Amino acid sequence: MPRPLLQELADDFVRWDNLPPAWSSFDLSEFSESKRMWDYQQKALERAIKVLWKFYEEFADYHPGEGLETNVERNRKLVEWYQRNGLEGDLSLPLKDGSRVQRLLDPYFDTGSGRLDFGSFVNRMCFWMATGSGKTLVLVKLIQVLKGLIETGEIPPHDILVLTYREDLIEQLRRHVDEFNRSHRDCFIRLRELREYPEVKRVATAFSGTEVNVFYYRSDLMSDEQKEKIVDFRNYDNDGRWFVMLDEAHKGDKEDSKRQHIYAILARNGFLFNFSATFADPRDIITTVSNFNLPEFIRAGYGKHITILEQTFRAFRNEDDYSGDEKQRIVLKALMLLAYAATCAQALCRKRADMYHRPMLMTLVNSVNVEDADLKLFFRELARIGNGDVDEDVWQKAWAELREELAARPKAMFEDESIAFVEAAFRSLRLKDVLRLVFNADAGGEIEVLQRGSDRKELAFKLKSSDRPFALVKIGDVSGWLKEELAGYEVGERFEDESYFEQLNRPDSSVNILMGSRSFYEGWDSNRPNVICYINIGTGTDARKFILQSVGRGVRIEPKKGLRRRLRFLSREGMVDDATYEAARNESPILETLLI
Repeated sequence: MPRPLLQELADDFVRWDNLPPAWSSFDLSEFSESKRMWDYQQKALERAIKVLWKFYEEFADYHPGEGLETNVERNRKLVEWYQRNGLEGDLSLPLKDGSRVQRLLDPYFDTGSGRLDFGSFVNRMCFWMATGSGKTLVLVKLIQVLKGLIETGEIPPHDILVLTYREDLIEQLRRHVDEFNRSHRDCFIRLRELREYPEVKRVATAFSGTEVNVFYYRSDLMSDEQKEKIVDFRNYDNDGRWFVMLDEAHKGDKEDSKRQHIYAILARNGFLFNFSATFADPRDIITTVSNFNLPEFIRAGYGKHITILEQTFRAFRNEDDYSGDEKQRIVLKALMLLAYAATCAQALCRKRADMYHRPMLMTLVNSVNVEDADLKLFFRELARIGNGDVDEDVWQKAWAELREELAARPKAMFEDESIAFVEAAFRSLRLKDVLRLVFNADAGGEIEVLQRGSDRKELAFKLKSSDRPFALVKIGDVSGWLKEELAGYEVGERFEDESYFEQLNRPDSSVNILMGSRSFYEGWDSNRPNVICYINIGTGTDARKFILQSVGRGVRIEPKKGLRRRLRFLSREGMVDDATYEAARNESPILETLLI
């Protein structure tokens, strides 16, 4: 198994305090008036700066006007540095003779051997950072660092290009840049779409006074051909003199492999910075300069404990002849877990109303609109339970099985500890509690559908015995559901402008269950998930990546406003007082746990 070798080298070869002042005088703690960089974010930046110092000063001291052969020499010495310090094996990439990829690379690299040598793309570093760890903040802060090093003549004045693969991630970048700009007079980051590049270069340099032009584009729209929105990278090649920043840009469709080569071509005489929560390629892992992936994130107390329970959604596979009661029992267990967490949250709220969150269950499925889709099967059982159609024997069996497993205190993933169990909170659970805490109702009732006319992606559900919605479906297109699965249900029209999904983090949100497919697991942040159910997600690399990413959406934690670390760590570092810690210590463990 490869390890983050570059991080080890960055930690060992020179102390931060021993770097020259031009390299070590940055204030890495400040991001904006309301945000300070966490210690692990600052450490990531320190390591990145140390590697850049090694590359641009020790391997070959940068000077203006140097030839491109100097950068080839730096790459060669970087490979040797890896090899002297434990790199084993061949990291070159095989190329099929005459393939499209080989034809793409041939003008820029030596591909005559049928392989792309590791030294051709070794000028890179990866930031392996868990979802929710603030990698975009590190990316923006790194732009400030690059600007400072360029101004002092320590590194070449290459243009900066940020690539990410979705519009909402570009919007997230804009928000963070705007926040950064409001707090910094010495560095104003002006974002420019890549297609503006020729015009910008005609009238201005990339760096002018306090301002730095940073270009951006959708990574999935980079290609070797030009269309309406797809751009031909060769129109922006600039002799490969780019500092390229990739934000989850390895994601996308089957064109991924080609695009990875395009990014390397653009950065061949510059440097590539790759940010992601999920790395699998050994080249990415070995060149990781800062590893704060999901296990590290959890162990350091910045996210919820993760526990995988033995409950199985195998009952929802069509080929298995499971009875309705068996399906219902499995869904009941998920709702019991949510009600148990909600009970603890309410008990804590009576003592400290300003702490933690309202627990939520997230159900992620593989199929949505096909006949007997996974999500439809789950919804049917949810409707039965909401209507009070639960046999007492089914309830008791589900309750007893779940209690036995929780009482055994299963181990948390990535950690050497077991989850806590508040016996009294679970022992008293009854169906009426599930109706009250999950369905927002005092009695069972039929489901009513709530739809916003202008929104084709979400549907809300409430019981007719309640006036508040309890669940939300968020999928690509709800029209199939309305026509088929929900035929016969009463459908009410909503006239509010804002969707329920956009209100999930508000204290008054009544939605306790979020259901959807792979289409919505990214691009939103919430502290609320305490239970995640996966139904028939599948196996293989894509499924593993999806699960890691979506789990990352559920591990966020915020015991008190602005304090995103588990309570024990906050208490140990004096960030919450003893009285607060004692008040919350019994109920906090379940609120700081994600049950899968």
